[in-house]
Amino acid sequence: MAHPKRRHSKTRRDKRRTHYKIAEKQLVKCPTTGEFHLPHRAFWFEGKLYYKGKVVIEKEVLV
Repeated sequence: MAHPKRRHSKTRRDKRRTHYKIAEKQLVKCPTTGEFHLPHRAFWFEGKLYYKGKVVIEKEVLV
């Protein structure tokens, strides 16, 4: 089994550990619709695509 010749610094160790993230997703509430969604992401609500509280696209209904 390989062993390091010199000890890694605390900074180097901590840089590696920054990639361990929290498993639970952080959600924010939209001020316009009141829906919970991922921050900095567009989301669909009642046939409309919202981003930053504004309608971006309205879904066309096929007849």
